[in-house]
Amino acid sequence: MLARRQLGILLFDQVEVLDFCGPFEVFSVTRLVEGSHQEAPSPFQVSLISESGAPVLTTGGMKVLADFSFENCPELDILLVPGGWGTRQEMFNETLLDFVRTRAPRVEILASVCTGALILASAGLLDGLPATTHWKSLDLLQSRFPRVQVERQARVVKAGHIITSAGIAAGMDMALTLVADLHGETIARQTARHMEYPFPERESLSRRGDF
Repeated sequence: MLARRQLGILLFDQVEVLDFCGPFEVFSVTRLVEGSHQEAPSPFQVSLISESGAPVLTTGGMKVLADFSFENCPELDILLVPGGWGTRQEMFNETLLDFVRTRAPRVEILASVCTGALILASAGLLDGLPATTHWKSLDLLQSRFPRVQVERQARVVKAGHIITSAGIAAGMDMALTLVADLHGETIARQTARHMEYPFPERESLSRRGDF
């Protein structure tokens, strides 16, 4: 039986749709055997998590149902924090920050997309580490969190078990990078091809440690 990694995506009001839906699509369509999408599951069991378990309203007005609340969220192997305008409020939400802080040392991989990096930084998890975010928020990340080593060119930045990506569609690059690291580049390229999405080549990746 396939041992599936438990992957949780954090949701909050005014989250950017593609920040979480892009990686969700990557992880949900990944298959270890090409062409087995109807017969076999993904090696990732993806769940959506909101603070109370209530639906959230995205930046574009989409209503999204969560699978779990912070209280009943199961143990995770991977936690992904997306961005969006809501991060400007959530980076001061101590309940959310405590959830991320508590989960961070218990997961195999902690990831952010876009301004989700502001939440990781607010939780003190990026101090002394290289990280990136949406290009419009690079200066904000640098000025507000001077201990973060802001990477301004790479779309995906890895530092130990933490991985951050640039804005919006770059989250799909990050997700495919994780698929490559965990299951091999061949599987990741097959996943990108299935999605008709260009595979992120290594020159777009800043690597400061491996999983």
